[in-house]
Formats: sequence, structure tokens, C-alpha cells
Amino acid sequence: MEFLVRFETFLPESMNQEAVKALKTAERQRAIELREAGILKRLWRVPGRRATVGLWQATSATELHEALASLPQFPWMDVEVETLATHPQEQ
Repeated sequence: MEFLVRFETFLPESMNQEAVKALKTAERQRAIELREAGILKRLWRVPGRRATVGLWQATSATELHEALASLPQFPWMDVEVETLATHPQEQ
């Protein structure tokens, strides 16, 4: 199944810069792992925001949730998920 995932990250302003840097590094590493596993297919930034749109692939919504929840920044993310279906013109 393919999913369109939109999320925006809201890190606490009180978080120190070293913690933010470490969190971003861990997030990048986990995204690489998810790409290698074939779960994270594509990512786009939303200009002017700490928001991302991504194309994800998982066998179920539960598997997708587990992948998203494994992201280090997940506790600070506002996530929206849309399940995608193949359009008849694509067949």
C-alpha cells in the first residue's frame, strides 16, 4: 500500500541547540534506514515551514504507523496520512 504522509515538526523552543542537532542527525539516519528498507520512497519539503510531504509504502496502516513512530522527532510531529489507490489511467 502507498501512503501520502504530511508532517510538520514542532520542536520545543526550550530545547538546546546541541539536542536539536543530535535529534536531526538521528532523524536523518533513521530516514536512510527506512529508505533502504523500501518504506520511505520520496520526500519533499514544504518551503517556508518545517513541514514535509512523503510517499511511503507499507503492507498496512499499522506497519506505516510503526515506521513513523520510529522517527526520533515523532513525539513533536503533527502527522496526516492519506491512503493512496491506483488511478485507472495508471493501469
